[in-house]
Amino acid sequence: MSQPSLQALAVNRLNTADANFEQRFAALLAWEDAKDQAVEAAVSAIIQAVRKEGDTAVLRYTERFDRLRADRLADLEIPLSVCHQALADLPADQAYALEAAHQRIKSFHEKQLSPSWSYLDEHGSRFGQMVTALDRVGLYVPGGKAAYPSSVLMNAVPAKVAGVGELLMVVPTPDGQRNALVLAAAALAQADRVFTIGGAQAIAALAYGTETITAVDKITGPGNAYVAEAKRRVFGKVGIDMIAGPSEILVLCDGQQVDPDWVAMDLFSQAEHDELAQAILLCPDADFIERVHQSLSKLVLSLPRRAVIERSMADRGMLVKVRDMQEACELANQVAAEHLEIIAQNPELWAGQIRHAGALFLGPWASESLGDYCAGPNHVLPTMRTARFSSPLGVYDFQKRSSLIQMSEQGAKALGPLARCLAQAEGLQAHAASAAMRL
Repeated sequence: MSQPSLQALAVNRLNTADANFEQRFAALLAWEDAKDQAVEAAVSAIIQAVRKEGDTAVLRYTERFDRLRADRLADLEIPLSVCHQALADLPADQAYALEAAHQRIKSFHEKQLSPSWSYLDEHGSRFGQMVTALDRVGLYVPGGKAAYPSSVLMNAVPAKVAGVGELLMVVPTPDGQRNALVLAAAALAQADRVFTIGGAQAIAALAYGTETITAVDKITGPGNAYVAEAKRRVFGKVGIDMIAGPSEILVLCDGQQVDPDWVAMDLFSQAEHDELAQAILLCPDADFIERVHQSLSKLVLSLPRRAVIERSMADRGMLVKVRDMQEACELANQVAAEHLEIIAQNPELWAGQIRHAGALFLGPWASESLGDYCAGPNHVLPTMRTARFSSPLGVYDFQKRSSLIQMSEQGAKALGPLARCLAQAEGLQAHAASAAMRL
């Protein structure tokens, strides 16, 4: 008896030669961070309560949302000794993987350090930039349904490499359940204080401070819709890394000498994040696209997050037949994807055509998952086409630059007339007089 044929995974099939391609492609790319009025109202109330009541409000919301009761906010701080013990108690394979990833991430980010600099002009005046680290940073780490030690490393390591004075980490622990890997990562990354609080109340506490938590200068790290809205609302009072959208992967593949299973699983690596994630394949080889579709249909059956993947691929996934790799690169620049894999002969050639991407993965061996965990570059990447103007999280996000101006007498006398002339033209007489007094 013959076996029943495999049911094809639902995924959008497009061809750039079709008359309606641009319309369909744009519609599938379209995604807006829809405003939920209930979320906005709840976050606004939480932030105002924390600003007004401090520790009391944080404790109240922690008991309400995480079912974790404490008499003092200090009781929700995890001693650093507990974090170091969690690291010591890890199974050997997990400890090795975490420590190796930490070292690779640290080594990569150390190369991003920018020194202060200055130069002397023809008058003997000195100009330059003074680069200094932020005093205090807050790191939000998701908790509850999932735990992300990789997020601890990717956010904390560049902050520490930059020289941040104090790193406060907050992580929700619903029902008091702590994740050993997260605590171990906090120890490795040298977090200075760790609190078991989360949600909008944790963001508000970091931004405005409470009796127990000192206000920070910047907040980084992912979270749910309430955390994202809270970060959006406190921006300006403090800096933030970004408001991240759904995960994205775009694979450019020429269909030559690569296992279609590899491509399929790479697409799934982002589709499994959530139903709104987007996975796209651009390929000039119609036969290879068909083989990838068969691999998708086969491999999805074995994955625990099958339901999430199937919804993601059906709603936003794409298998796109392009005319050639040049056209694929043009479309890739239009997408400006978070993760961009180029699996082709001479991938460096096509990488030279890419202007917009959060991270590029070149060649068949560079799976996106390696970048997520242990390659070294940061996995906090711009989404929603923001790679057109944004960069991955890095050491530079935890540093600031101050201009340096040291004038010689000769320089002041040489530039003074210029400043006076321009100030008078703008009608700013005190500016003009200030420059003129030194002539």
